[in-house]
Amino acid sequence: MSVVHWDDVEPRRLEQGHLGGSWRFLGRAAGSKGVTVNRIQVDPGRWSTPAHVEGEEIFFVLGGSGLSWQDGDVYEVGAGDCIVHRADWEAHTLRAGDDGLDVLAFGPKAGLVTPHLPRAGVSWLFPSWVEAGGGARPWEREAAAGEPEVGEASERPKNIINVDALEPDEEGDRVLGGQAGAQHSGLHHRTLAPGGAAVPAHCHSAEEEIFVMLEGTATLELIPSPVPAARGVEPETHQLRPGNVVCRPPGTKISHFFRGGEQGAAMLVYGTQEPNDIAYYPRSKKFYIRGIGLIGRLESLEYADGETEFGG
Repeated sequence: MSVVHWDDVEPRRLEQGHLGGSWRFLGRAAGSKGVTVNRIQVDPGRWSTPAHVEGEEIFFVLGGSGLSWQDGDVYEVGAGDCIVHRADWEAHTLRAGDDGLDVLAFGPKAGLVTPHLPRAGVSWLFPSWVEAGGGARPWEREAAAGEPEVGEASERPKNIINVDALEPDEEGDRVLGGQAGAQHSGLHHRTLAPGGAAVPAHCHSAEEEIFVMLEGTATLELIPSPVPAARGVEPETHQLRPGNVVCRPPGTKISHFFRGGEQGAAMLVYGTQEPNDIAYYPRSKKFYIRGIGLIGRLESLEYADGETEFGG
């Protein structure tokens, strides 16, 4: 599975004390590997998660309003806001306002990082939460610790930015993650013109990408890798609408390509920005080696079975 719609992913209720909301594990449903995306719909006046510190996370607010709690300070957030929490940086969580809070949370999959919950007094050490002497599970501990204190909202820091504050680049992208301080991952807001594309068909050796449709319609093409057995094979196509989630794990040897529908499209693009990644563009036979910033074109392709194909 590489494409799902969030309405088709069964929500899971998670609540304890002041914590409460519905979670849809979108990345898991769409086949993500090392990273994921969850949709969290936080109940009015309640909190999304225990305050925690872990690997780099990026949040995008789909709707509603609320507060971003960071190491005891709070900042107002609303629709179109991007919030970046760098790895091992500030403890953070979210509190919904009177109209609730609807967010997408992008980051490493659970079990691949070691989050710490400072108020609950536990840390993750695979395969369980640990502390000296044992005790209750983290959400129970957070509920027992009580609701975090909330004072007056402060002026927003640089790790919160709204999509409307940025101008799109030549590819129609607003570079949200980078502008808000992300170092190991990225989040772009991408606009596709009707019938247009922003990036040529490509696949990655190490980077994992997740796409979330926000507006309009688009067509996704999944193009088989350039090997002799795939010659003449038609691309697999998917018609996308708001709420569709596309996961492209690394190393699949299948390229992806998006084209805007009749009214165009807007989507979020999340990627891991792996320095050892190699991107390959099958239609032009170009390659990009990220770690050394090298772009080239192959004059010939030599496959694992020894067959050689010369480029045009």
